[in-house]
Amino acid sequence: MDLWQLLLTLAVAGSSSAFSGSEATPAILGRASQSLQRVNPGLGTNSSGKPKFTKCRSPELETFSCHWTDGVRRGFKSPGSTQLFYIRRSTQEWTQEWKECPDYVSAGENSCYFNSSYTSIWIPYCIKLTSNGGTVDQKCFSVEEIVQPDPPIGLNWTLLNISLTGIHADIQVRWEPPPNADVQKGWIVLEYELQYKEVNESQWKTMDPVLSTSVPVYSLRLDKEYEVRVRSRQRNSEKYGEFSEVLYVTLPQMSPFACEEDFQFPWFLITIFGIFGLTMILFLFVFSKQQRKEN
Repeated sequence: MDLWQLLLTLAVAGSSSAFSGSEATPAILGRASQSLQRVNPGLGTNSSGKPKFTKCRSPELETFSCHWTDGVRRGFKSPGSTQLFYIRRSTQEWTQEWKECPDYVSAGENSCYFNSSYTSIWIPYCIKLTSNGGTVDQKCFSVEEIVQPDPPIGLNWTLLNISLTGIHADIQVRWEPPPNADVQKGWIVLEYELQYKEVNESQWKTMDPVLSTSVPVYSLRLDKEYEVRVRSRQRNSEKYGEFSEVLYVTLPQMSPFACEEDFQFPWFLITIFGIFGLTMILFLFVFSKQQRKEN
């Protein structure tokens, strides 16, 4: 309906221009622009059009990087026109001098990378984006607040047991910490969240976070295939990193015939109990016979 209104408005604008000159055209074209915005809002310009910070992240509490968007307005699109500057507080006072980003390359386009020489924990940082000499965005943080670890690696699983009914099984899932996280020396402490689901399901089941690099998963159906993934976060933090690659779990199929072949009847125990029972019966028979003779 809005598209028809737009076409009608443009038609009226053309006719009005022909008969009334240029006086009516601005108002009518303004209404046409509003109709066009309702048909396709994406054609309008965004609210600021300036470069803006999107994320700052430290994968291992030793380095960090910050990323920003390109500007879309005139004056913000020329390559290299956007610069990042930072200051950090040493002891109780902020350093007075803003320093430029030490590395615009290592973390990719529209980013600044701070290696271990420029990274200090428990010390607040402030960063700002400038374009054409003016500040367009700024934010402050501490490195420990922006930790989001890399994904865990090396996911694998082992079968723990299969139920007597042959319907369910329990497995143990194991993984390795992110390679760049120094968890061995305790520089960073990670906790892990495991999620799993059936292959054809859309909803993941989430297990409680654990500090270990393995966790049991119980009561999986033998006739289903499962997907498992793991992610991590710094302990006592709320920000998780990216998920690991998906681990596919295909459980062995158990047939009724295989169950019958695996089951061995306990003949030895039955024989022992049988001999014991016959011995007791014979003893009672002899004892009762002697009691009768004495009477």
